[in-house]
Amino acid sequence: MNKRIREWINFADEDLRSANVLLKEGIFNQACFHSQQCVEKSLKALIESKEKVPKIHKLGDLVEFCLRLGFPIENYRTDFEFLDKFYTSTQYPFIVGMLPGGLPTREDAEKSLHTANKIYDFVRRVLSEETP
Repeated sequence: MNKRIREWINFADEDLRSANVLLKEGIFNQACFHSQQCVEKSLKALIESKEKVPKIHKLGDLVEFCLRLGFPIENYRTDFEFLDKFYTSTQYPFIVGMLPGGLPTREDAEKSLHTANKIYDFVRRVLSEETP
């Protein structure tokens, strides 16, 4: 695994660990945000293994990019859609109204963290298979 891919994975890991701490502390809004960030950076690690990473933050767009590169992530589409709603809407108080039901709940944070773990592990497996 080259240095740039390792950097993406390390940052994804930090976001995953941050989300875990935030969930335990009851800060559900930011747990969801860091879960989304973990997945975004994980997908960018995949992309980095084949070409230059685009300046994209929307998971749906990154998924399409990864699919064009041949990565088998189609089965996770609903997971990406769930996490995508937490990118902007959890960063600023005036956008929280964009989320149905307001701020993320414990259930949202738990689901976000579970999803981030699942996709992070999947990306790590794919990258380890591609690296001789």
